[in-house]
Amino acid sequence: MKTFSLKEKNIKQDWWIIDAKDKILGRLASKAASILRGKHKPDFTPHLDNGDFVIIINADKVRLTGKKEEQKLYRKHSGYLGGLKEVPFKKKKEKDPEGIVIDAVYGMLPKNRLGRKMIKKLKVYCDEKHPHEAQKPKKLEVGV
Repeated sequence: MKTFSLKEKNIKQDWWIIDAKDKILGRLASKAASILRGKHKPDFTPHLDNGDFVIIINADKVRLTGKKEEQKLYRKHSGYLGGLKEVPFKKKKEKDPEGIVIDAVYGMLPKNRLGRKMIKKLKVYCDEKHPHEAQKPKKLEVGV
């Protein structure tokens, strides 16, 4: 019996839509990362980008569990001395709600050029409207 290996010409990509309203950020991000990666397909191949496109709507209505809304910090460093920047979750949610979801999903993808290619298939919007109706996305339900 021969081992099946997926070829790039045989990859078929679908579109999925996830409503983030009152969903927990981590669970939403892990489901989206799994679909972007293609792990839900029977022909999953780790070295190919055979995942699907994901549209996330209502990104500003995502929530966290416990006291994370008050305690969670987003950190980045410029590389210079004293270059640490910290932004609390609430401030980032007001200023850039799409960035919260994108950061969470990106952290769950591979840290290489394949992961950078996969994150481009993620489309995040703050409200119900999105410009991808022509692709006929299928609705995907994520656990509570």
